[in-house]
Amino acid sequence: MNRLNVCDFGAVGDGRTLDTRAIQAAIDAAAPGDVVVLPSGHYLSFTLALRSHVHLVLEAGCVLEAADPVLHGGRYEEAEPNPFDLYQDFGHSHWRNSLIHAIDVEDVSISGPGLIDGRGLTREGPGSRWRKQAGEFPLSMQGMSSTELAVLSPEISAMSNLGNKAIAVCRAKGVRLRDFTILRGGHFAILATGADDLTIENLLIDSNRDGIDIDGCRRVIVRGCRVNTPNDDAIVLKSSFALGERRATEDVVIEDCQVSGFDPGTLYSGTRGRTQLFSPDRDRVTGRIKIGTESSGDFRRIRIERCTFERSRGLALETVDGGTIEDAVASSLTMRDITTAPIFLRLGARLRAPEGAVPGAIRNVTIRNVTAEGILPDYAALIMGLPDHPIEDVTLENVRLVYEGGGTESDAARQPAELEDAYPEPSMFGRTPAFGLWARHVHGLTLKGFSVTTTTPDARPDILFEDVTRI
Repeated sequence: MNRLNVCDFGAVGDGRTLDTRAIQAAIDAAAPGDVVVLPSGHYLSFTLALRSHVHLVLEAGCVLEAADPVLHGGRYEEAEPNPFDLYQDFGHSHWRNSLIHAIDVEDVSISGPGLIDGRGLTREGPGSRWRKQAGEFPLSMQGMSSTELAVLSPEISAMSNLGNKAIAVCRAKGVRLRDFTILRGGHFAILATGADDLTIENLLIDSNRDGIDIDGCRRVIVRGCRVNTPNDDAIVLKSSFALGERRATEDVVIEDCQVSGFDPGTLYSGTRGRTQLFSPDRDRVTGRIKIGTESSGDFRRIRIERCTFERSRGLALETVDGGTIEDAVASSLTMRDITTAPIFLRLGARLRAPEGAVPGAIRNVTIRNVTAEGILPDYAALIMGLPDHPIEDVTLENVRLVYEGGGTESDAARQPAELEDAYPEPSMFGRTPAFGLWARHVHGLTLKGFSVTTTTPDARPDILFEDVTRI
């Protein structure tokens, strides 16, 4: 194993000179097993392509900054053509338009303790080209002007030259990401699609949109990561159609992680700011662990353990595009200052998938040893199936939920619609008619040591069951 210093290939590391060619030259010159080192310095770069059996090390004091095409006279790789981009947005459908990509490779790694700063990346991107469009945006975005929506979902032509991911992994095997920091990661700090044997450990991510997205991947470990993403999800599992198949996300472990929705950049700075109240979707700040929304494929054998949610939305398990979620366990979760439902299970029928898709399933889900405090009062924990497609066999064990209270009798009298094809968010149903737990269209629900309380009076019932059998 040799250590190749990028400075020996012409990298300057002064924060002004473009070092793309020098860093890429070092990567290309590496033999299998070699380590490419970025020593202390400030390296400005456009797209870098990792090669099989090559390991990138960002040493202490290293800053790898994503260059800005407007300021630095260069460009990111163009987004590759994708004939399967109909059913998911632009960001999920392309990988080359990134600061670092690892495509069709095996046995690669990026390790720290340096910093990746995505200053020159964009966090925006077009939505899907799906014609039906139902469920494309959350209902909380109703009423936004065409101008406002155009900022959040620009035309594809506007993405030329731009990068919108810090790290993209696609069809790769044996990828390890460890011990570094990502600040301002663009649309995705990390997007992994169709990867097997992926390990993500001890990262600090403080980003302006998604944190870690795992899409159609198998045998994944996400461990010891701190992810702050007030504007979108922190750690999210997906199963899109981006690779032209319903590829399941399975055998995933998320453990000992912290997710949050503090002001952007303030987890990294240590100040943990709380001035931002809403995400771009006009719901409260995000920063959660989630399965979905892209769900044309299945999710199997998912384990989420010993994780902390702070000033964020709660745990969400959603399948709305035909996929099945089964054999999922979430345990030993601590939640503080939760901005929507602390637990949200949703089986819907958006069906943003190839022709012939039918509603999927959620079954065999266990959530145990959970404490959530400081929950905003609008939304109870929700287990929401469909009339002909109930959620099956859910266990809530040793779960303690403490809400702020304040619900009214008129809230209790509400009868929210099914909204089967809407984008899944707790806010889709409006203020819920129970304050603690609302379950609708569920077959097989077990509650053990389940406690819901409020810190101020609430006129709504604590628990509401509708079309729930085998309780």
